[in-house]
Amino acid sequence: SPMVTGTSVLGVKFDGGVIIAADMMGSYGSLARFRGISRLLKVNDTTMLGASGDYADFQYLKQIIDQMVIDEELLGDGHSYSPKAIHSWLTRVMYNRRSKINPLWNTVVIGGYYNGESFLGYVDMLGVAYEAPTLATGYGAYLAQPLMRDVLEKKASLTKEEARDLIERCMKILYYRDARSFNRYEVAIATEKGVEVEGPLTLEANWDIAHLV
Repeated sequence: SPMVTGTSVLGVKFDGGVIIAADMMGSYGSLARFRGISRLLKVNDTTMLGASGDYADFQYLKQIIDQMVIDEELLGDGHSYSPKAIHSWLTRVMYNRRSKINPLWNTVVIGGYYNGESFLGYVDMLGVAYEAPTLATGYGAYLAQPLMRDVLEKKASLTKEEARDLIERCMKILYYRDARSFNRYEVAIATEKGVEVEGPLTLEANWDIAHLV
């Protein structure tokens, strides 16, 4: 069972790319133990991922994926792992581990932009997997996902700026409401130009209303 854990990861597709975000908190139970850990990973120029759940298991996955990317590059055949390929591979790894009754205690959001198409997919510790225009793991599935879906119902396609504003709004709501979240976070954006990880960024919060809650 998990020791040091990360909370929600959020993801949104926009016109010409994908954005994912996760805060930088590593909680040891309910203790805010590590306040500067990265839970986002740039896999290559087309693919990125973010993980919630056990941080050690995420580090293990990161190690394997980093080595896979190196092995792929060494072939020099001009191919690289697409977001869909990494998503598909993760479903197999997660399902294989849970079948051994020793799961990797993570929920992973995979995002990317490949061959002119945005990709956003979800895989959990049981190997349950799907694709969606908006994704949220952990507490975010209850608090952020309804807000993101609401925005996409009103406007089918978002610009990069609109998606970024939406993510920031959701991160702020999670900071106010989720006791395992933090106001320092990172954002990864995949477009045709490649994958960029930005951060650490800080949310401006206003606790003046706290006495009303």
